[in-house]
Amino acid sequence: MTNVFTTSLAQSLGVVFSCGILALFTAWIFRLLIGMRGCGTEKMQSIALQVRKGAMAFLRQEYKVIAIFVVIIALLLYVFLDSSIANIAAGQWPLPYTAISFVLGAFCSVLAGFIGMRTATAANVRTTQAARTSLGQALRVAFLSGATMGLSVVGLGIIGITGVMLVLTQKYQVSLPDTLQILAGFSFGASTVALFARVGGGIFTKAADVGADLVGKVEAGIPEDDPRNPAVIADNVGDNVGDVAGMGADLFESYVGSLVAAMLIGSTVVWGGSALSVERAILFPLLVSAIGIVASIIGTFIVRTKKGNADVHKALKNGLYLSSVIVIAGSFFAAKQMLPASVWLGVFFALLSGLVVGVLIGTITEYYTSDHFSPVKNLAASAQTGAATTIISGLALGYMSTLLPILLICAAIGIAYSQAGLYGIAISAVGMLSTLGISLAIDAYGPVADNAGGLAEMASLPKQVRTRTDALDSAGNTTAAIGKGFAIGSAALTALALFAAFSEAAALTSINLMNPMTLIGLLIGGTLPYVFSSMTMNAVGRAAFAMIEEVRRQFKEIEGLMEGKAEGDSARCVSIATDAAIKEMMLPGFLAVATPIAVGFVLGTEALGGLLAGALVSGILLAISMANSGGAWDNAKKYIEAGNLGGKGSDTHKAAVVGDTVGDPFKDTSGPSINILVKLMTIVSVLTVGLYSAGGLFG
Repeated sequence: MTNVFTTSLAQSLGVVFSCGILALFTAWIFRLLIGMRGCGTEKMQSIALQVRKGAMAFLRQEYKVIAIFVVIIALLLYVFLDSSIANIAAGQWPLPYTAISFVLGAFCSVLAGFIGMRTATAANVRTTQAARTSLGQALRVAFLSGATMGLSVVGLGIIGITGVMLVLTQKYQVSLPDTLQILAGFSFGASTVALFARVGGGIFTKAADVGADLVGKVEAGIPEDDPRNPAVIADNVGDNVGDVAGMGADLFESYVGSLVAAMLIGSTVVWGGSALSVERAILFPLLVSAIGIVASIIGTFIVRTKKGNADVHKALKNGLYLSSVIVIAGSFFAAKQMLPASVWLGVFFALLSGLVVGVLIGTITEYYTSDHFSPVKNLAASAQTGAATTIISGLALGYMSTLLPILLICAAIGIAYSQAGLYGIAISAVGMLSTLGISLAIDAYGPVADNAGGLAEMASLPKQVRTRTDALDSAGNTTAAIGKGFAIGSAALTALALFAAFSEAAALTSINLMNPMTLIGLLIGGTLPYVFSSMTMNAVGRAAFAMIEEVRRQFKEIEGLMEGKAEGDSARCVSIATDAAIKEMMLPGFLAVATPIAVGFVLGTEALGGLLAGALVSGILLAISMANSGGAWDNAKKYIEAGNLGGKGSDTHKAAVVGDTVGDPFKDTSGPSINILVKLMTIVSVLTVGLYSAGGLFG
């Protein structure tokens, strides 16, 4: 085999690799800065240690299960894919390129989640301690924790992809088409871990949250994060395993998937027919991501505040906006220098459309889920007539909220395709995630602030401390909407780009809806997100039931617990949530991997294309509506708790708590997991397309 990369482009890959190293180095510096902060009182440290131990215990159990699954899939990839790579020298035993790439992708995703978890559980108590001094100091600690997570995700993603490419092309002389196919294995590994992390973490956090809220707030009438509630520690653990490790794995998978999709499609461009143009089309999305890393690092340094809640929100957004401007400027010059004169401007506009639409979807998501705007205020008002009207209004809000994001995604697709074809759509997804280093930081800081407020309450700190942490948490709830917007928008564009790569590999120029097999695939695909959501929501319900029974038992049997004279068994609550999450996450994961393979074998590639199209359309719509309904219910409850419409303890508040409880699995378990379901099925199809015939068993 010949090495298709020129020396100069191999050096460019080295530069991109170095940016990944820079991201990890900066994350390490941020982690050191967090470690230098004070940890507060002995009681604060004791509570924080319980949260940290619970989080790490869950991760150990989850990673054991994931490891077994990864080994099994890696063996299957070796048997069915690696042995069929045509360009391996004759007589040589097939090397496990795809299997190793898959394992490496899974490992990088696990490592990113682990780093984020360790950092968040170290930063929460330090954020609480900093809040005893000032709001600005607390924001800095919490945001540095989020930035550590964000930069670790992008750093590991870039290092993993470019490292695999350099080793395969430079050392093993693997051809470019095979290298890109092997990289699809890296994306598959990331997607597999992301699904388990999102589903498992989501089940854990919502089981604990629902159990703590229903028994604590509604039945016992005690405040949120009250130390008498034995499920509170599990609830705080859940914030980390769901919203830190889970979100990190989710966006790591989107980041890697968008890059792999863009490179796969880039390998098919015909800009003048030269090999150099193809190489640059493959390299360009990596350079954009490298620019995004530098921009994200710069953006982190302006996130500071000395004022109130509104200023916290503004500070966080300023960092994102600055990073976005730097990416736009850098990508403009990179496209002009790298790409042919006939296409560079179109590719740049495609990238710009993705970046702008990502920010706009986040803003729309904020509008529908923030208590500063009328949708959530109206939802809170509906709670005055009971839980039923709260549920009805919340569902209606979620359904309506799908319109504008879908129109924006359509606009991005239309602009990108008109400017640069299928490659433009893939580049649009890359543009949307180019600032992930800081957009994920803005999202991952929220759970740290939430934990900090819980620690302040459990450690009985002065009211002023909780007021400051609540300001951070409130801003975090709002900015988390931006993160969810990026996740949903990037999922749609990445899945569409991967679908285009699948179509190229399967030689599908169109999908014929008059073909009954295609229609069968379309209907099955459209149904899958609903079946998947049912499975994950029922899993939360079963786990929450066990948690509720345990909390009730402890309140009943432990003398002095309600009076604050005795301590509850929080370790038991953590154990219940962990066992339930590990057990319940297996079947949804199997469904996501096995369904496209079964459809491909039985019905063929055109039916599989229908399956992916149906899952993409219904999945994205369902994900948007569930995420926004859940977020709106949550903030409607917080709006009432702030003293509006009767405040805490009122009948209106109790109805809003019921709505928030329903919304918990919507926004933190099922909704976010659907994004991964759609992308995972698509990357599985891209990897295995060579195993299927056009008509399946009936062809």
